[in-house]
Formats: sequence, structure tokens, C-alpha cells
Amino acid sequence: MDKPFRFGPTALTTTLTTNILKGPVQAAAGVGIAAQDIYMMLRHIRIVNKTAAVATFSLWLGATGANVAGTEVIGLGLSVPAYSKEDWYGYLRMDAADYLVGGAGTATALTIQGEGVLAVV
Repeated sequence: MDKPFRFGPTALTTTLTTNILKGPVQAAAGVGIAAQDIYMMLRHIRIVNKTAAVATFSLWLGATGANVAGTEVIGLGLSVPAYSKEDWYGYLRMDAADYLVGGAGTATALTIQGEGVLAVV
């Protein structure tokens, strides 16, 4: 059975290696499910610009604190207009060892939030 979850809102910093969301290891703890048998399916991410200036963001999928070339997933330097938002919809699977990593070009101008489901293989 799928269990809905959400994360954020969280302010993005200019540190582009910030861990924003960790794979679902903690969700499996204590419920008799092996970590490798549970995953997250991200379905929506929203980036909100609360300032009067354009701001950019970048997100990677990979190891903790890493933004390695070739692991870009959403918005590599994507601009969000002033007082606006950028929505992403899709199916982005995150397994136990995965991290959503990223940041913004301007400190705390942008916030990130999202939704998805936890599922068992």
C-alpha cells in the first residue's frame, strides 16, 4: 500500500550540495520492512520565489552532499521569476541510498516543498 508523504517547505541556501530529501530508510525502521524493499516516488516539487528579483535553483539526485555531473534532475540553474513559483510533476523514484541535493543562486530567496508516496517493492 502506498503512503502519502510531504516534505518542506524549506528555504534553499547557496550551498548547492545541501541534502534536501533523503531516501526512505527511516520510514522502514521498526516496521519489519527491509530498507531495500521500500522507496519514495516523488510526484510534485514546488519552488517558490518570495523576493522581488529572479532567482535560480538546481537539484541533483545521488549520494549525500554530492552534485556530480550527470546526476542533474530538475532545474539546473532554472530561473524562477519574482514572486512566482516553478512546479515540477513526474515520477522520480528515490531508493534507500538516494538523496535529493541542491540549492539556489540567492540565499533564502527560494523555498522548496514537495509530495509523493512511500511504497514497498
